[in-house]
Amino acid sequence: MTLPDFDGYPRWSQPNEPYAAFPKVTLHDHLDGSLRPETLIELAAEHDVTLPYNDPEKLASWFTGEITEPTINHWDEKFGLTTRVMQTEESIARVAREWVREAAADGVIYGETRWAPEKHILGGLPLVVAVEAVATGLQQGEADVAAAGGHIRARQLLCGMRSSTLSFEIARLTVATYGRWGDSVAGFDIAGPEDGFPIRHHLDATELLQREGVPFTLHTGEADGEHSVWETVHLAHTLRLGHGTRVIEDVTLNGRPLNVRTAVKEVAAAREAGRAELELGKTAQWVVDRRIPLEQCVTSNSKGGVVLGIDNHPIDLLRSLGFTVTINPDNRGMSKTSISQEFRRIESQFGWGVPEFAEAERAGVEATFLSRTDRDALRVQLDQSIAAFGE
Repeated sequence: MTLPDFDGYPRWSQPNEPYAAFPKVTLHDHLDGSLRPETLIELAAEHDVTLPYNDPEKLASWFTGEITEPTINHWDEKFGLTTRVMQTEESIARVAREWVREAAADGVIYGETRWAPEKHILGGLPLVVAVEAVATGLQQGEADVAAAGGHIRARQLLCGMRSSTLSFEIARLTVATYGRWGDSVAGFDIAGPEDGFPIRHHLDATELLQREGVPFTLHTGEADGEHSVWETVHLAHTLRLGHGTRVIEDVTLNGRPLNVRTAVKEVAAAREAGRAELELGKTAQWVVDRRIPLEQCVTSNSKGGVVLGIDNHPIDLLRSLGFTVTINPDNRGMSKTSISQEFRRIESQFGWGVPEFAEAERAGVEATFLSRTDRDALRVQLDQSIAAFGE
């Protein structure tokens, strides 16, 4: 599909991307982590925001950590730059519109992009106006894609922050806007630093959402371990796990708990030696038995230090143990990736092909925050497109 006005979409895939035509669902996809560097540079100039580099490639490499200077104390400081240029209705809508266009060019037929409204009101923009601006941008993007002969459905998730005291207010905002603007607001998330900021501090927010019938996912099992996943599923009762990768630490190998950084190599060595008894703990078994989806982000986990390199990522191990895995980019710009690129990396490292990717995308359909009727229709669309991909 050729989109008007923009060349080179999707920004983070190779030319003539082989998996671009494979239909995809994206569930864990941050709006403020997906700005094209060209857009960030333009908006920074408009809003008088100083960037470390004004060359798109250098700026992109600084965000991914390939260029280390200037140094930062915490990953969130980079998001501070992207959110600072998204403080007006126009800039927010532009970023949302471009997010849709890029996702569609990468084969996404349904996507949920998440963002934290509290980070976009530095200029006095009311929270609800910021949410409406995202809705406007998503609708504009959908119209652009339709005009180019494609189809995509895009929705937003509103994020509270683990390190903030505003999660209940953002949950109230989600309840108030849920289903508005053409069902733009699809649900809620809690993001931000996990270690030291337990989800139990935000149960007033999740309890409100449950009472009001608004679906939510929660970041967990990324920067903290199995006990964080336990809190998220047993105290907050999340429908999905944002990442959830470290649930692997509630699995034992020959009686000893796995470590997310070494799990893949440990299991491979044990199998080579002829004895690899894997047993799921109570939390892991709960997640498997209830098919709670893991929003897996392989490249992001590898670059963000959850694991050391894609070869150590446990996505294939998790799948083999019965976990429900979905494939997501997390932050397209921050990680220089697209879902198609995630496919190629997983294919190269773990030998996945069309059957495994189809399984993950079907799991993604079931995990969407759509109605049962809409999920069934999306599943038909997905299966038809997968069949066409194989022809």
